[in-house]
Amino acid sequence: MELHDIDLNLLVVFRQLLLERRVSRVAETLGVSQPAVSNSLAKLRRLFGDELFLRTPGGMQPTTYAQQLAGPVNEALALLHGGINLRASFEPATSDRAFTLGMTDIGEIYFLPTLAQHLRQHAPAVTLSTVRDTAVDQREELASGQMDLAIGLLPQLRAGFYQRRLFTQRYVCLMRRGHRLGRKRLSQSDYAAAEHLVVVAAGTGHGQVDALLARNGIERRVHLSVPHYLSVGHILADSDLIATVPERLADRLLEPFGLEKAAHPVKLPDVAINLFWHARYHRDPANRWLRELMIELFADRRAPATARRGTG
Repeated sequence: MELHDIDLNLLVVFRQLLLERRVSRVAETLGVSQPAVSNSLAKLRRLFGDELFLRTPGGMQPTTYAQQLAGPVNEALALLHGGINLRASFEPATSDRAFTLGMTDIGEIYFLPTLAQHLRQHAPAVTLSTVRDTAVDQREELASGQMDLAIGLLPQLRAGFYQRRLFTQRYVCLMRRGHRLGRKRLSQSDYAAAEHLVVVAAGTGHGQVDALLARNGIERRVHLSVPHYLSVGHILADSDLIATVPERLADRLLEPFGLEKAAHPVKLPDVAINLFWHARYHRDPANRWLRELMIELFADRRAPATARRGTG
């Protein structure tokens, strides 16, 4: 098969079917009729000699061959899109672009106040919305452009995605000011004997903390478990519970809730917080502006200064 045998528009339909999995959604996204999408799919099937997509109750599921084609097709279209739009520019002062960021509740507490203040001063018509990392399929949301950037500890985002380190941070113990364990060097026995508030951060790298503590032979006396970090400050302020949290979150909660932090007695690995974006938008001016802004505002100057692309 030669390149002149392929209509580029067919590959655009192919890529969108990979993302949407429904003919009706592809038609709506591309602004064409459903028969036109079906006709394009029929041409693709003849061209590649494969069914490519099979109808199931859950939508159009790609065949093994379609999955093999997905990477090369996405990369080729991304490269072409970037080249065509190379001269495009983005003017934050006048743009009314709406951006979507994928982050946890920790990210909202730590990043959004500073980011919102900067936008108010330098890009007043730009708007932001956030989605929970665990609430959507990040790979598809980033590849389709529904999500512009993802931020956090996200080991699942590798092939097809660029990432740039923002910072690393350690875990600390957080408790109310005046707690009996405050202002002292905590021992592992102190920690194990304390009453704990535990955040069950399912679907994030923070969920590994329990396994790491167990590996160190630490069994906590868990008195309360919550599914997110938003309530941590309120709970600790009015109780004798302690919590294990990332340090930058702890720093944001200290003054508002009258808390204090202590070095963690268990040697836990540092948390690496990265910025992720899809290769398709690597050269997109708006996406580049937003990620460069995130780096300017939040990147630790000791972090690697270059983005790298995952391969597997």
